[in-house]
Amino acid sequence: MKKHTSILILSIAGLLFSGFLSAVKFFSNTCALGETCPIFLGLPACYFGFAMYLALAILSVFFVTRKSVRIRTALMAVAGLGIFFAGYFTGKELPKLFAEGIGSFVLGLPTCAWGLLFYVAIFILTVGTPSSSSTSTSASADTFKETSVTIGTEKRQ
Repeated sequence: MKKHTSILILSIAGLLFSGFLSAVKFFSNTCALGETCPIFLGLPACYFGFAMYLALAILSVFFVTRKSVRIRTALMAVAGLGIFFAGYFTGKELPKLFAEGIGSFVLGLPTCAWGLLFYVAIFILTVGTPSSSSTSTSASADTFKETSVTIGTEKRQ
């Protein structure tokens, strides 16, 4: 599987996960999975996670089809922001995790930690994925070298 496709799949998985958390909070006014619900700027943190994963999913679709440097940079920026955001809230949950163990969370880790893992994976895959601009630049250089050699050979004969 190509890295571009993996980024898209992880973005959609994060979107679905954060969408589930957001929908449960929005419609029932309780947090999913019996966890605490961190608040950021007066709203549940999962709403912001949903917005970031939505942006990542949209950018990933364009990255799969266009593979431009700008889209790659935007993916890294949103994933990096997500790392800081989810990392902050994960850090606040660590004392409970260490005191009560993984059994204190339905999924073994706080939901923010799962979001953090997805953001980190997306960031790492994006950093390690070349865009078409870098590929086309090297292809152009190779074409230029071949043309130069051919032209140089023809002049000698």
